[in-house]
Amino acid sequence: MTGGSAFGLAVRAHRRRLGLSQEDLAERIGISTSTIGKVEAGRISQPRPATVRLLADAFGLTGAERDEFCGGADSPPPAPRVMSLLPPDVHPFAGRADELARLDALLDGQSGRPSVAVIATLSGMAGVGKTSLAVHWAHRVADQFPDGRLYVNLRGFDPSGRVMDPADAVRGFLDTLGVPAEQIPADADAQAGRYRNLLAGRRVLIVLDNARDAEQVRPLLPGTPTAAVLITSRSQLTGLIATDGARPIQLGVLSPEESRDLLNERLGKTRVAAEPGALPDIVEACAGLPLALSIAAARAQQSGFPLAALAADLNEAGHRLNVLDAGDPLSDVRAIFSWSYATLTPPAARLFRLLGVHPGADLSTLAAAALAGEPVPETRRLLSQLTRANLATERLPGRYNQHDLLRAYAAELVAPDEAGAAEARILAHYVHTTCAANRLLYPTLNPIAVPLGPLPPGAAVEPIAGQQAALAWLTVEHGNLLAAAAHSVAAGLHTYTWQLAWGLDTFHYRQSHPQDQMTTWRAAVTAAERLDIPGVRAYTHRRLGEAYRGLGRSDEAYAQVREALRRYRDAGDVVGEGDVHLDLSMLAELEGNLDEALEHAEHALTAYQSADAQDRALARSLNTVGWFRTLLGDHEAALEFCRKALAINMRLGIEESIASTLDSLGHAYRRLGRYDEAVDHCRRAVEIFQRMGYGPLTAESLERLGDTHRDAGHPEAAREAWTRALETRTRLNHEAAVQVLKQKLH
Repeated sequence: MTGGSAFGLAVRAHRRRLGLSQEDLAERIGISTSTIGKVEAGRISQPRPATVRLLADAFGLTGAERDEFCGGADSPPPAPRVMSLLPPDVHPFAGRADELARLDALLDGQSGRPSVAVIATLSGMAGVGKTSLAVHWAHRVADQFPDGRLYVNLRGFDPSGRVMDPADAVRGFLDTLGVPAEQIPADADAQAGRYRNLLAGRRVLIVLDNARDAEQVRPLLPGTPTAAVLITSRSQLTGLIATDGARPIQLGVLSPEESRDLLNERLGKTRVAAEPGALPDIVEACAGLPLALSIAAARAQQSGFPLAALAADLNEAGHRLNVLDAGDPLSDVRAIFSWSYATLTPPAARLFRLLGVHPGADLSTLAAAALAGEPVPETRRLLSQLTRANLATERLPGRYNQHDLLRAYAAELVAPDEAGAAEARILAHYVHTTCAANRLLYPTLNPIAVPLGPLPPGAAVEPIAGQQAALAWLTVEHGNLLAAAAHSVAAGLHTYTWQLAWGLDTFHYRQSHPQDQMTTWRAAVTAAERLDIPGVRAYTHRRLGEAYRGLGRSDEAYAQVREALRRYRDAGDVVGEGDVHLDLSMLAELEGNLDEALEHAEHALTAYQSADAQDRALARSLNTVGWFRTLLGDHEAALEFCRKALAINMRLGIEESIASTLDSLGHAYRRLGRYDEAVDHCRRAVEIFQRMGYGPLTAESLERLGDTHRDAGHPEAAREAWTRALETRTRLNHEAAVQVLKQKLH
């Protein structure tokens, strides 16, 4: 029925059945109106088979009716030309073994999903090497796609701002696949249909590079399970994952080992080996970003200067992004970041800039809200925008961080007044929350000597309920709080410097962070001199002395504690003198001077009694006197002092002091051979210390519990207690104590 006027009459009949004009039909199948007129008039006796099939498609003909209309001409479309549009492979290529294996695994599992094409999205921040990985992998697996390898740069984040229309990409693929221009339909949907029809049943790999969003990609997805699609984007393309079954692969930065491998490949192992000390500095400055590493290597290759000179340039404050500029937009780290930044909404762009102000490595949603001075729901929405754009990473639920170079870029963009206000909000958030957490850990602590000021508008305190929540918050935020303290020191914010030292003190003591405790209190000593608040200087020297004691630096500890004692005496503060004598007793114990330790403890007890000090101070001194009495062999006297201390502490409900006194009593009972009472008191002390997060004291009480079991003839119980103590000491990196426990266990 394809010949002459009979075919023309059939075309006219079907067209009219559908209510189409010749113009409508011509537009639908992408040929000229005059051609339709010639076919219907019989002036084209043998239309092209492709035209016949397009007409049958347009008329919705199927089965026998289609066969009759096509008259046997409806054979499968001609095979597309075997084409490879892939860019050249990347050389040298280093790292990415895990990601390559994951991509390979998608192809290995393709047979298990016969009804759909394999689609993978490769997303990551600008400069992380998405295109390089995609092209390299495509070349590796090219022989698995004998019918063609298609590639298009969709220019989703092009510096010109001209994002490719997906219809243009489809037309380009149709040209590549050998479709004559006159046979390409005019309608975009019809073009996409023709594209999918040509790929049906073909083993084709399609690389869609630099996609802007899911909408740009969808028209380019094939409908055949024999094809595979790899999409790269700075956006996460969540829509494709949710509705199109795409498999996400998030591309992170290179590891330090992979970074070194890349530099070795680029620079040559001989040159790198000649300056081994420079390589770690270059790797650290580039922070695993492949583009940055490649630019740094190119600079070294061109200049021939020592690698140490390059490392120095990269690590010069405020100069790093200038060094990582190779002179054109595609090899300028700052420029490629700017293309992603330009896609943000104004509120998201503002939050991105402010992230450059944050002093720490990561932050919570509430901290980000304080930084921005915005409500939490709005901040969470903006953080999601930044995450989808790979300008921030949600490394844990509700916690976000940025690549070091992105943070440097953000810090360049933020205006001084904008940065100052954000800095005030985030520091206030950290200071107020830290001090609130400290109060929860140590409810009976004296009021803070440097009072907290009002919160700036837009800042908030993290809501924390109870001791365990306070301990958890301080543990998670510890790095940020140390960074905030260092920032406060550098900025001359003396009040915040002191308050952070105070707020972190209990956590540092209980969790055995003597180095951090020393660093924060040493800065607080300088801050206290500037603040000139009565009693603050003496207290600060006391706490710094405690930190030095925890580090085993007795000489420095004595110097600080004696300075505190002098200041308390000058101020006529008898209770403060008592506190210092207790500190001196512990220093004397550290050096093995137990008689001197007892003397200082008794001085403290006398001072507290004469000053009618608070009961908790009196109880502490009673327990300390009892402790040194039992260490000196006067166990009955020790029991008397410690029982008085325990009675006061039980009445006050001070758990920390209760545990310390129980531990002292346990030791005295053990020395008296009263093992059941000793075990009971030690166990109770361990339970309280462990619940309160006192790592070192938990380990000490466990060790004494094990000693008691051993003396009582219960070796298995002793082994269990010592093993628990060893685990705690190992976690705290207490090497000397670890060796002692290992000897006991063996």
